[in-house]
Amino acid sequence: MTTRNGRVRSLALAALAGLVSGAVFLGVAELLALLLARTASPILAVGGFVIDIVPQPFKEFAIATFGANDKIALLAGLGLAVVIASAIGGVLEYLRAPLGVVIVVIAGVLSTAAVVSRTGVTPLSFVPPVIGTVAASVVLVLLGRRLRRWRGAAAGESGAPDDGAPSEQALGRRGFFRLAGVAGVSAVIVGVAARVVTAATSSVDAIRDALKLPAPRRALTIPAGAELDVPGLSPLFTPNADFYRVDTALTVPTIDPATWRLVVDGMVDRRVELSFDELVAMGLDEYGITLTCVSNEVGGGLLGNATWLGVPVRDILRMAGPQAGADMVLSRSIDGYTASTPLSALTDDGLDAILAVAMNGEPLPAEHGFPVRMIVPGLYGYVSATKWLTELKVTTFAADEAYWTPRGYSAEAPIKLSSRVDVPKIDTPVAPGTVAVAGMAWAQPVGVGRVEVNIDDTGWIPATMSTPVNDDSWVQWMHEWDATAGTHYIAVRAWNKNGELQVQERAPIAPNGSTGWHRVLVTVSE
Repeated sequence: MTTRNGRVRSLALAALAGLVSGAVFLGVAELLALLLARTASPILAVGGFVIDIVPQPFKEFAIATFGANDKIALLAGLGLAVVIASAIGGVLEYLRAPLGVVIVVIAGVLSTAAVVSRTGVTPLSFVPPVIGTVAASVVLVLLGRRLRRWRGAAAGESGAPDDGAPSEQALGRRGFFRLAGVAGVSAVIVGVAARVVTAATSSVDAIRDALKLPAPRRALTIPAGAELDVPGLSPLFTPNADFYRVDTALTVPTIDPATWRLVVDGMVDRRVELSFDELVAMGLDEYGITLTCVSNEVGGGLLGNATWLGVPVRDILRMAGPQAGADMVLSRSIDGYTASTPLSALTDDGLDAILAVAMNGEPLPAEHGFPVRMIVPGLYGYVSATKWLTELKVTTFAADEAYWTPRGYSAEAPIKLSSRVDVPKIDTPVAPGTVAVAGMAWAQPVGVGRVEVNIDDTGWIPATMSTPVNDDSWVQWMHEWDATAGTHYIAVRAWNKNGELQVQERAPIAPNGSTGWHRVLVTVSE
């Protein structure tokens, strides 16, 4: 039993040695990333690589399960993977050196490959993961030697030496814990401090607070009756803090408007480059536009409505002069993300596709694309709503494809006519009597014509609609229901202004958006 306990303890200490070496790798890499290349953080680079290669079904599972916390969940998963791999490396180094170092080197090579393959790579981007790998390997080798010395002496010694000098076992134990403690604590302090400093110095909050945008030339007119007074109903305009976020950025990019540039090139008569001040000087107008994510399930919340301050994309493209044969604009984010938007949707005088610089009366929040993003009514976000915009490439669908196209989604994706029930809530019983049934409907860019409600399959009843702000914004609807005790099914469907009915058949979100009538089960208490 004693021998078995000693072996278990040795393996636990070996795992500890591996964890310390993993901490050293990350700590050294984060410090050097802070000093040499902000985009060279191994954990973030690997996280971005994972986002890129994960199959579409897993992406949708993450969005559906974690929502806006999907990035946190990914980082937590990567952290757990680092802990497990580090512990395994420590055990292997103790049992059969240098296999642990081999594990560290493999991790370093993979991290380096992830770093140098990311957008924004610099000539020194390889340095943090490489030096981190060297430091971790050295620490793991030294800890492995001290542990073997300690455990070997413990197995061979029967007692302390008569002269009172420290035993070989004591020296080994002391050396192991001294090195593990100093290396581990130092790595954690340095790594956390470097990450905090990087985040603090990369913050755009101060820049946003100091940014003064001119008043719009044309303000959005909100008609009377645009918002219904129904408790629990989604507001006409979604607050910035509540607006959904789905993107591929593991960390929010930091862009100073003073250095921001938009390049328009490709199949154009002339290349155009605009600064932020030049873009704003073109004149800003206010628009009301609903954004919808293609990952939104029937009845889901991955959509929101906001007022946007921006410049029509058609005005910018007119400056460049798109050439004959072009049919697509590939918009690019500073983090490398791309979206494919039909050229016609961006040049149509009747469609307000814009480059937005403000949202709900304030400069764009950092997580929603500060300083400039694209907004195109009637198209799902993955083919239109590029955040942190830096480039518009006029091209063709045949010549170029965007980020999501090879991942199982359509290159073109018009938003589908849809509606949902917001109240009563599925999990909140209501009292008998008059109950407000209410929700939202959207039909970009045509506009909602009417909304109908069906309770317990007794027939479709016209609902009262709010006054539309425009055809690009969602509308609210409501119906006063004389509720009786028991459980009831409530369904909703919408028609657009062209007389087209919302599709009843259920379809998944891939490849171009879900369909189906939203149907909920409501409990009316006795």
